[in-house]
Amino acid sequence: MKRNLKYRPLPVYGLKEEVLKILEKGDKKDLMLLALSVGESFPDWQYAQEVCLGLAESEDEDIRANACQGLSYVARTKLNLDRNIVEPVLLRELETQIKNKWIITNAIDDVNYYLKWNIK
Repeated sequence: MKRNLKYRPLPVYGLKEEVLKILEKGDKKDLMLLALSVGESFPDWQYAQEVCLGLAESEDEDIRANACQGLSYVARTKLNLDRNIVEPVLLRELETQIKNKWIITNAIDDVNYYLKWNIK
């Protein structure tokens, strides 16, 4: 079966009000993209980390996986994360994710590379 996939750039959010609006009213797709968007381009790494960590507590495993990927984007673009908070979340998701384990593994690999951590 051929899938018609098109690349679309991630939305760019520069204001906390924009992010809060999506957190309050966004659907699953919006929340999944939000984690990647804030990780990629939000100017305040601590706020981006906070948003991703909040999304990592979702009941939905796809949203949690993208939240972990969003954290890896923060590591790549801002070269900073709070290890004491982020590492336990990544390890928890590595242990509990089944369908999206590969996303978590890739996120951990990226965080290890960009921040010189050694999460296993």
